[in-house]
Amino acid sequence: MLLGAYPCGVAPQRSLLVIAHRGASGYRPEHSRGAFELAFELGADAIEPDLVPTKDGVLVVRHENEISGTTDVAKHPEFAQRRTTKTVDGVTQNGWFTEDFTWAELRSLRAVERLPGIRSESATFDGVFPILRLIDLFGIIDAQDRPGVMVAEIKHATYFASIGLPMDELFAAEITGWATEDNLVVESFEQTVLGQIRGRGVPGRSVFLAEASGAPADLVARDGNDARSYADHLEVAGLGWLAEEVDGVSVEKKLLLADTGRAFVDRAHDSGLDVFTWTLRAENRFLGGGFRRGTDPAAWGDWRGEFRRILDVGVDGVFADQPDLVREVLAD
Repeated sequence: MLLGAYPCGVAPQRSLLVIAHRGASGYRPEHSRGAFELAFELGADAIEPDLVPTKDGVLVVRHENEISGTTDVAKHPEFAQRRTTKTVDGVTQNGWFTEDFTWAELRSLRAVERLPGIRSESATFDGVFPILRLIDLFGIIDAQDRPGVMVAEIKHATYFASIGLPMDELFAAEITGWATEDNLVVESFEQTVLGQIRGRGVPGRSVFLAEASGAPADLVARDGNDARSYADHLEVAGLGWLAEEVDGVSVEKKLLLADTGRAFVDRAHDSGLDVFTWTLRAENRFLGGGFRRGTDPAAWGDWRGEFRRILDVGVDGVFADQPDLVREVLAD
């Protein structure tokens, strides 16, 4: 599935990795057991957990370390005093943060739908599923009747290192013994932590995540206003630098929906990098303007048209909230 580097002009036939974004998060609260198990039932090749630490160094599966939008923490009076304001990677938020809880405390919380106005059916599962740890995913993947892949996203590594929670060390300690070259991909918006994890001997492949604007938090912390931007990383020279240290690059889908999308994918492939994109979703709220139908943000628009447009540029993998819909387009 993930093919790795190849000499320019000698590219083998490529296959597509269908990655369930935080599980089948279009149908169940994200990062819940229900979302991950359903993802494999719907044909996903891989599941993507986002990883953040607890105060006692346990890696838990949450999109962000601020958890008021994805758990029922606000309904727990015993944790009311934990509410606080923090600035993480330049973004200030008020809420409850995983690094202020032990795992024993967090395990009492339950997952809730992050977008109840858009995904009301998923919201009917609020309170059903507890929070998962990284190590809980091993059993979910191993229970499948076909090989499954984990695409693990390391969140806010520079910030967590600054408060004594080094993500490379925590991740290596938990993943070693389960991970192989075939079942693990590690991704991050910070290239530094990808190199640190590889340096700890963790097997698998690494993918650099790039946003449409801004600069990586690790470079901003080191270089300030002189930090190399995400856009710089995606130019020809930047792709060459990336290819020396990582196996792939994952970009926002808007880059691939543009007229230059195919040319970018070709440049990345010529540099020896696999190309992934995020996030394929069926609802109007998330579709590109030309693919929306009607004014209801929760209604499904022309998702087939957008998905086909993205797949046609030759990507190697897609992150999708509804992995079954990607399978439908591939079957077409």
